[in-house]
Order: sequence, then structure tokens, then C-alpha cells
Amino acid sequence: MLKVGIIGATAYTSLELIKILLRHPEVKITYLGVRRTGRPKISDIFPALKGLLDMPCETIEQKEMPGNIDLAFITLPPTISMQYVPLFIQKGIKVIDFSADYRFRDKSLYEKWYKAQHTDSKGIETAVYGLPELFRNETRKTNLVGNPGCYTTATILALAPLLMKGLVHSEDIIVDAKSGISGRGREPKEDTHYCECNENIEAYSVGGHRHSPEIEHILSIKTNQKVSIQFVPHLIPMNRGILCTVYAKPKGGVNGRSSLHDDEVHKLYREFYGKEPFVRLKEGNEMPRTKDVIYTNFCDIATKVTENRIIILSVIDNLIKGASGQAVQNMNVMCGFDEKMGLL
Repeated sequence: MLKVGIIGATAYTSLELIKILLRHPEVKITYLGVRRTGRPKISDIFPALKGLLDMPCETIEQKEMPGNIDLAFITLPPTISMQYVPLFIQKGIKVIDFSADYRFRDKSLYEKWYKAQHTDSKGIETAVYGLPELFRNETRKTNLVGNPGCYTTATILALAPLLMKGLVHSEDIIVDAKSGISGRGREPKEDTHYCECNENIEAYSVGGHRHSPEIEHILSIKTNQKVSIQFVPHLIPMNRGILCTVYAKPKGGVNGRSSLHDDEVHKLYREFYGKEPFVRLKEGNEMPRTKDVIYTNFCDIATKVTENRIIILSVIDNLIKGASGQAVQNMNVMCGFDEKMGLL
């Protein structure tokens, strides 16, 4: 039985993680760490867990790291997480980190976008980007995974087949992304108050969202070419779910028109993701919907070829495939379990 701990157990993603782990046959939750005092029960913080998990939460202290776990899920914010990760790694504990602290292989790129010095150079150099569909072999061999962000997961899975086959221009990509309110986290903010976000849709962080460099960085690594995107996220008044509509310009053709056909692109995606347990492809004119993926670890993808663009649509649950479900998928790969265990 794998003993796991959750460091930062009060996040939305932590609740989803706990729910998944409670039904995982090879896992036992043995530690919950929080940045609160008083040892509150996790079921007092999340009443939905009453009778399912009534474990008290410990105040996380760097000088008193838990010793009764084999793997730690760290759900702390960026720049905070890297203060704890090395301490677990030094004790031989596997780590899956939810923050951005270990998603970049380029330390300077992280420091530019997160406005902080990265204090764990060894970790950032050795961590594996936790998108199993693209980095499964590396994940099997590592003790440290940087769990991807939600927008990045949906966007990278949408673009990878075309970019890796060299069929679209890598520096002419537009991503229009829409997320439910939970994507902004549990911390109270004025713009996520009910009266502010209900009956409203708006773009945010236009031209400066932190997931933009993450998407470009990972796709550039995977395709050995410079990838540049125009990424615009929007907040929409629903609890959860992400829809990304991606516009890529095909190479070749006449007068900028695509020489590819719908069936050729469909075939490419079927071959690329045919054996992936959590990527589902839409056929014909059927479009993906967030309703079909919420509370699941699936990413649903559809493609459509127009005169001068290939349009790719992808949907995920931002809290599951975009966070906690993907983390469990990574855990399964790291620990040699069936990749679908606890998730289907």
C-alpha cells in the first residue's frame, strides 16, 4: 500500500485529490498538511468528507517533515512550493508538485514570469513535466513531477499532433480559452465574488498570462522548434471546465489554403492518441462539450479544417485532468500501477 501525503490540503484541487485517492485500491492517505494551526479535521474544512476522511490536519513545518509517507502531493502556491519539495526529495519521498515551480526546465524563464528567484536549481533541472501523453517514459523514471496547469494541458494536447508532425506554422497560433470560476482558485478575490462573475464573461491577463510561456516552452522542447502563441483566457460563470479553441495555420497549400482535409487530420489524431486512455476524439461534426468531461480525467478533442486554418477544440475538467486527476495519473505511472486506477 502506497502511503501518501497532501501538503496544502485546503485547496480546491486537494479536495478533488482526496476524493480520487479514497477510491484508489493501492493508496492510503497518511498525512495532511495545512498552513493553519489547531489541527482542524479535514472534514471540518470540507464537510463533504464527513464520515469518509476525518483525519486531523497538521501544520506544515519545514523543520518537522512527515516521515510516514512514500509520495507527497504538494498543492502549495508558486514560490512557496519550492521551499518544501527538496526536503521531501532528500528523504527519498516521491513528489508531485501542483505549482509552476517545476514545470520549466529553463530557470530564467520561470524567474521572468513569476518574479522570484528559483531556489532549487537541481530540482528544476531534473523534474519531469507531468503530461503522461507526451512524457510517460520520463515520468516512469523520476522522483519529481511538475504537474501541468489546466490551460496548458488542454492546449498542448490540442496542438501536439500537428506540431510534432510539422504540419502547421509553429509561430502563428491563436488560443482562445474559457475557464470556469474554480480555475481562479479558492482564495477570495473581488472578481470571483458571485455578483461580479455571474451573468458575465470577460478576458483577463491578455498578453501576459503565465500559462503562455509554459505552453510555448513545453511544445518547443517536444518539437525542437520555436513555438509562439497568442493566448487569451476568459472567465465564464460556471463552476468548472475549460474549453480551448485553437487556430493553427497549415503549411503548404495554395494561396495560404490548407492542402489537408478533415479526414486526414482526424486520422492523424486517431493514430497519435489511439492508445491513450484519457484522450477521446470526436468524429465528423461532433464538437466537445465541458458537460461531457466534468468530474472526469478525460480530454475530448475535435478538429476542423477550414480554408486557411486548422481549428482544434479541446475540453477538460480544470480540477481533474487539469490538476488532481492528472496528478493521480502521474502517480500511477511513477509507481507502476495501472494508469487508469482510481480514475475510471
